[in-house]
Amino acid sequence: MSEKTITEKIAKANQAVTSGIDPTTIEHWATIYVMGEAHKVPADLTIMQAMEYAGFKFVRSCGCRGGFCGACATVYRLKDDYKLKTDMSCQTRVEDGMFLVQIPFTPADKSLYDIEEEPYNGNTLLKYYPAIARCVSCNTCTKACPQELQVMDYINAALRGDYKRVSDLSFDCIQCGLCAMRCPADITHYHVAQLARRMYEKYGMPDDGNVAKMAEKAEASEYDEEFKRLIALNPEELKKAYVEQQKTKEIY
Repeated sequence: MSEKTITEKIAKANQAVTSGIDPTTIEHWATIYVMGEAHKVPADLTIMQAMEYAGFKFVRSCGCRGGFCGACATVYRLKDDYKLKTDMSCQTRVEDGMFLVQIPFTPADKSLYDIEEEPYNGNTLLKYYPAIARCVSCNTCTKACPQELQVMDYINAALRGDYKRVSDLSFDCIQCGLCAMRCPADITHYHVAQLARRMYEKYGMPDDGNVAKMAEKAEASEYDEEFKRLIALNPEELKKAYVEQQKTKEIY
């Protein structure tokens, strides 16, 4: 069986949102604990959907619901397992005996800089994020990453001033902050990677012209008709369009 596409995974993860849940069709249930209170939920739901099924309403930290924005960073434990686990609540399925707790606010302080005025060398990363010199190579950051990125490796590359390797290894970072939350050296890995990617894009990456091509299409109004069509839809029509999009896996 071929690997599922990202859009197929998103569609399945959001099935409960687009089509609802009929309790009579649920074959397997799981008991989860939210801040110590037990809730019986369908076993196939994500953590986010299960909490909504249990009656919780998200007013923040829910984001895109598709695993791309990093807003729903989650810390949990499983029954009879001492290990602390980290993941995104919109991607992770509930398990029986899962204990969910409220976590600290993860966004860390970001240094202010102007890349137009910074030299393209390793000292720039150390200048704004000196904590990378405290890395003890414990690999806790890598273990915490829900994207399975080699976080420790790109921090080591940052210490060497290797902007390209930092950019390559951190490309899929969604800036959820779980690496920084778990780091004993108080490194804000994702901010380090962001600065490295910005510097590499400006000074080290060859220009392939794609950005200019997309800008030309936008200036030529190639997307105007589709924007107008969507803007003209009323709320009910938008809801219907969203459900159809999830069913057909078509991305506007």
